[in-house]
Amino acid sequence: MKNRDKAFSMDRSDAPLHTRIPAESAGRRLDQALAGLFPDYSRSRLTAWIRAGDVLVDGAVALPRQIVRGGEEVVLRAELAPEVAMAPEAIALDVRYEDADVIVVNKPAGLTVHPGAGQPAGTLQNALLHWDPKLVELPRAGIVHRLDKDTSGVMVVARSLRAHTALIAQLQARDMHRQYLAIVYGAMIAGGSVDAPIGRHPRDRLRQAIVEEPAGRPAVTHYRVRERFRAHTLVECRLETGRTHQIRVHMAHVKHALLGDQTYGAGLKLPKGATPQLAEAMRGFRRQALHAEALEFAHPADGRAIRVSADMPADMQALLAALRADTQQHA
Repeated sequence: MKNRDKAFSMDRSDAPLHTRIPAESAGRRLDQALAGLFPDYSRSRLTAWIRAGDVLVDGAVALPRQIVRGGEEVVLRAELAPEVAMAPEAIALDVRYEDADVIVVNKPAGLTVHPGAGQPAGTLQNALLHWDPKLVELPRAGIVHRLDKDTSGVMVVARSLRAHTALIAQLQARDMHRQYLAIVYGAMIAGGSVDAPIGRHPRDRLRQAIVEEPAGRPAVTHYRVRERFRAHTLVECRLETGRTHQIRVHMAHVKHALLGDQTYGAGLKLPKGATPQLAEAMRGFRRQALHAEALEFAHPADGRAIRVSADMPADMQALLAALRADTQQHA
């Protein structure tokens, strides 16, 4: 066995990563398509693997600038070494579900998901490695999807390569149910859907924006009213796709930006005649009011439905209480 093949003992099956190019990637270069399919690795790392012959497309060695049509089977046979040095840290975790294949955690607001150039430590990934040291064998310690640093809520983590591959496949096939709660500006009348492609902002690389295809990728968010206030609404959002900052971008696109969103909102806007309690609560809320409330997926080992939920954290609960009291006072 070659050294690089040893990497596939991660799930005790010596199997490489398998996936399929989604139809929405048709017309893209292979490296661009893989960047979306394997977000754990940089574009340069993926390109290097293609050039080294470590990527097969429909059983044939991939070409560096190959254009995909959608539907191709991809096999990644490279050594899955982490791109950022990972070290376990004793950071408290709120584990809501755990078995031999998956862990579901309730991430608090303020905790970054994985290390990067700007934050090499103190992340969820470091905490997971302390919880289960064997996660070092998996891409990004088994993390298959992300939440923004200042978004709270449930996330699923794989504990084997088999589970990692299966959960990513569910995400790509839009079979994983993800439900969020957001407090937005404006008293919304009814729910709806936003179907608008998202891509990197043309001038600000730290932001996402509505960008027409092919530069933007398809993105669909469904939302409905949970509770209405004088000048705000608590909405339930369900994702069909999982683009970076999707809910934040889509709700701002329909003129209902998230309260506290410093990136996509227009700054603090107090409703006319706001009670002192509401004014204080809004001024003190310094993150986007977004919480991943529920997650449902098919268990990667036996297919049974797993549903895990988490109540909103105390800061969002306090904000809602102030909004309710303000609405009642003006009734």
